[in-house]
Amino acid sequence: MTRNVEHTVFQGRAGDHNDLAMPGAKAIGEELRRRTGIPPTVIGTPEPALNIGWREELDAALPALKEVQSRFDDVLARGAVSIAATSRCAVSLATLPAVAKHHPSVCVVWFDSHGDLNPPEATTTGYLGGLALAGPLSLWDSGLGAGLNLDQVVLVGQRDLDPYELDLIEQYSIPHIKPGANFATELKAAIAGRPVYVHLDCDVLEPGIVPTDYKHDGGLSLDDLRVCCEVIAGHKFIGIEIAEFQNSWEIDGPPVSPSALMDALEPVLRTTSI
Repeated sequence: MTRNVEHTVFQGRAGDHNDLAMPGAKAIGEELRRRTGIPPTVIGTPEPALNIGWREELDAALPALKEVQSRFDDVLARGAVSIAATSRCAVSLATLPAVAKHHPSVCVVWFDSHGDLNPPEATTTGYLGGLALAGPLSLWDSGLGAGLNLDQVVLVGQRDLDPYELDLIEQYSIPHIKPGANFATELKAAIAGRPVYVHLDCDVLEPGIVPTDYKHDGGLSLDDLRVCCEVIAGHKFIGIEIAEFQNSWEIDGPPVSPSALMDALEPVLRTTSI
């Protein structure tokens, strides 16, 4: 059965440290349109980064986050595959509850150099993005809902984890897959035949591949990412949100194309049938 594909580009505030991810998300949307002919639906209006504490950032972001949650609710209710450029990880506070609502057995594969599993009382940075997965897992109440259980999460590529997150991963035996000879086999085993929704924070990649806010050595290559996508493409694919792609290496720098990144994602981007 053929399934429709819907593209979404998020352009609102989401706890941004700088102003590079909104144009980065726009560039991904333009690349998707160039490749597929499908125009994206744009949610939110760009505004300058605030770069303040999580509570103030969430209050400022809530109108746009509620709008993107409504968009996801509509797309997923129609059974479409959701391909989204979400600028920052904090947008997952809104998207993942909608995913869980319409696909209660989903496996969320979380590609990121971080866990984003901290509730507010455990955060060491006060950064809203560091709370992004914890909200949908009911580890704190963001006001945007929840719906996921810890056994529905597979972590891939994390290498900067806080003590709270390490304890949580150990206590609940959350799969934590690192680059290595067997990582594709480990990923397939962790998914265990379930339908898959992907969160991709581009800082899961080795620094220098694409521009991102955070840089941690030991990340995935684009070839690694493509191998993971080939594994995921063998399952029912719910969608992907692409976060933390910045459109240049520095403020006012020349724009960087997301083309190579999108090439690596091609196995899941072409998955439109079940």
